Amino acid sequence: MEQAIFDKSVDVIREPIKTEQTRDAQDLQRAIIAYRFWYPTVSAEGIFQGNRDAGLKDGEAIPILSAQPHHVGFTLNSDTPYGGGPLDLSDGPIVVEMPPGPYIGLVDDRHQRWVVDMGIPGPDAGKGGKYLIVPPDYEGEIPEGYYVCHCPSLMALFAVRALPIEGDVDGALESMHAIKVYPLSSKGLPKLLRFVDVTSKPVDMSLLRWEDNLDFWKVLSRIIEEESVIDEFRPMYGILASLGMERGKPFAPNRRMSDILTEAAVEGRKQMLMSAFASTRPDRMAWRDRYWEWVGLVSDNGNFETPNFLDMEAKDRWFAQAIVGSPAMFRRKEGQGSLYWLGLRESDGSYLDGSKTYRLNVPLPVPASLFWSVTVYDTITRSEIQTDQNKAALRSLFELKDVDGSKMVDLYFGPQPPAKKEHLWIQTVPGREWFCYFRIYGPKQAAFDESWKPGDFEEVK
Repeated sequence: MEQAIFDKSVDVIREPIKTEQTRDAQDLQRAIIAYRFWYPTVSAEGIFQGNRDAGLKDGEAIPILSAQPHHVGFTLNSDTPYGGGPLDLSDGPIVVEMPPGPYIGLVDDRHQRWVVDMGIPGPDAGKGGKYLIVPPDYEGEIPEGYYVCHCPSLMALFAVRALPIEGDVDGALESMHAIKVYPLSSKGLPKLLRFVDVTSKPVDMSLLRWEDNLDFWKVLSRIIEEESVIDEFRPMYGILASLGMERGKPFAPNRRMSDILTEAAVEGRKQMLMSAFASTRPDRMAWRDRYWEWVGLVSDNGNFETPNFLDMEAKDRWFAQAIVGSPAMFRRKEGQGSLYWLGLRESDGSYLDGSKTYRLNVPLPVPASLFWSVTVYDTITRSEIQTDQNKAALRSLFELKDVDGSKMVDLYFGPQPPAKKEHLWIQTVPGREWFCYFRIYGPKQAAFDESWKPGDFEEVK
């Protein structure tokens, strides 16, 4: 028996063609695993690069915006104004002063792993406070009076939203300027980062330009070179090293490896999208008699950790659709955070089609203590749908504010508006698949006990 096994091993070595095929298959498998693991890292760089392309330099300015269809970013929404960008910790800690008010903020590391929540979901609970974001291996003095947050990477991702009280978007945008971000070293005379409104400017804050080609790996190589080593990532650094990417060495793949890495980017993207839009996990379903799904599969954990393992399927699913991680984004508790449901199928189970017209029945009142919305996204870009209508959302604070007191409302989605229902309609694009997020902010008990649930998308013939 041992001799037979040995003979088989020798046969593999003696057949150079099969050996090369096996080596290619091995490298491709490793590259796909690496692609999926490092996808959030490259996605975060897409946010940073979008800011730079808009003329905002790292360490000098942070964009704020009321998201519109001309802003390309994974499942951005028009409900609340955003602000966010990189915090460079390479020269020491950064201070973020949150003022009192209706802010929802966070800091993630460069790999979009949660570091801290701020504002309403954070330790200041909306009352304001000073946060100190500390880089890895920092040996300087830590002053008192701060919420101290240790970031494992040299570049962090800061993101914040301001809730538009009574629909006052301009006021919410203006309130962003009250947030102060500056290096701790300048606290005597703070060197403040500027907040710059880019609402009117087209900005691409995604990794779409790198997502399915060799540039994905070039961007990742630069990040690996710039960043600190994270101990728990060592097995994944090892996979990258086997593909020719190692810190301290030039990344120069030959033709064979370039072809393999390009194929891995194409196939890895497909697998990410499968997790996002074609998962078969039973726990993805929000209701037993509806096609609505939970966007987040892990509740109340910003890093997709369970008691026994890191939920890679949940991680893939989230970052193929969205950006940044935080426990507050996945928390399924009454009155806390927000709930996100994914709608991508019509009532017969087929995917939503941009050439068809659909009706969505929403029972009222929606169990939201703050507000709710339905936002339409293009499946390819995972960003707000771009049409001649130049609108992607129906929101309780704006388009739907007059439906209060009704028992239900029908919303419409399709290439052309239904008669006398234009104000309840979002335009879609024939030949393009789409999906939507149903968001509830400050969910009430009915959002959990099945006493309330939206209908499925019904085709209107």
